[in-house]
Amino acid sequence: MDSPRLLFVTTTKEKKSPELQSWTRGLHQVLCMQGGDDDGSYAKNSEAPASAIALSKPLLIEAITSMKLFDKESSIRIADLGCATGHNTLSTVELLVHSLKERYKKEKDYMPEFEVFFSDLPSNDFNSLFRSLLSSCDASKMPYYFSGVPGSFYDRLFPNGKLHLAVSLSALHWLSRVPEEVLDKKLPAWNNGRAWIDGAKKEVVDAYAKQSSEDLLAFLNCRKKEIVEGGMLFLLMAGRPDSQRPENQLGDPDSRAKHPFTSSMDQAWKDLLDEGLIDEEMRDTFNIPAYMRSTEEVRRAFDHCGAFEIKRLEFLRIVEHSKEKQAEWIKDPVSYGRAKANLVRATLKPIVKAHLGSLLSEVLFKRFEKRVSQDISMLEKTCFYGLIVVCAIRK
Repeated sequence: MDSPRLLFVTTTKEKKSPELQSWTRGLHQVLCMQGGDDDGSYAKNSEAPASAIALSKPLLIEAITSMKLFDKESSIRIADLGCATGHNTLSTVELLVHSLKERYKKEKDYMPEFEVFFSDLPSNDFNSLFRSLLSSCDASKMPYYFSGVPGSFYDRLFPNGKLHLAVSLSALHWLSRVPEEVLDKKLPAWNNGRAWIDGAKKEVVDAYAKQSSEDLLAFLNCRKKEIVEGGMLFLLMAGRPDSQRPENQLGDPDSRAKHPFTSSMDQAWKDLLDEGLIDEEMRDTFNIPAYMRSTEEVRRAFDHCGAFEIKRLEFLRIVEHSKEKQAEWIKDPVSYGRAKANLVRATLKPIVKAHLGSLLSEVLFKRFEKRVSQDISMLEKTCFYGLIVVCAIRK
């Protein structure tokens, strides 16, 4: 009866080695959406990003309609930064290329070729992405040339003046690293007892806000060099309204309680601690590297960069799921718990696995699933996700 626990304790001890703990400082090596196409993959659990993209689609079409067309260019070069895998990136690129082709057909006397660069961290499942792409269209009829560009969008990815259009959809709220101050138990920013920062103490939130500011400025300074004059940058990221302070990342109380990064996640980690499967340090050194910026924080970064003219900057909200789906899950909370656990696997499994190992990471997700399934009152709540949309032109 005790052998599973002994096995997990052994795994936990192994995970305390510096090599296996180093993911927090080498985040680019492990942070990615879960690849493949199984029930826990990002491809099967990207409804929320899909809803966000759908909500921003009219704004993207409007931006493309007003974008400068480049004369005498042999090819128009487009980059999707933080592309992940699955339908969202492919449908977005299809929309971009189709819209631009229609404009060239109506407004110009020639049709350029189109190049698309799918870019994400090296840990991204590019194989699944390209399999999906090639299965959706005959290679000989592909409306654009494409390639993968592995690397962090907080660094340079392309030569000077390479891109005419760059988009980043539902990716920029992920940080380049977990702030160092949060990982040192001797410092006030030690984030003990929490997996994330919503509702955390001021020192923790300030550390994340500082990292977020540095990251967004680095992103913009890189794109400043890579996008041609008159080129467009279109961003969609998780965010919060200016009225909410940084410690309130999610807005209303129901959203804060129901968001997968908050209550149920912290309870699942506590379950592992209470069961003796991990110690407090193992729990407290895990921090989700995400930050929801305000529109003011985004504007400040653009002003500091100075290379882009903001054409649109808006805050939007989407609901977690439809009322019909909510009613369905109230009748079947086990299915709801499973769905939420798969969502968390899709977004966090690579970094949880890097922190805990394969066996314990799966135990964590099972505890999370159980917690969500058992909290019937949570099913009655409605969770909203905040979004920030930016359209900017390279000066």
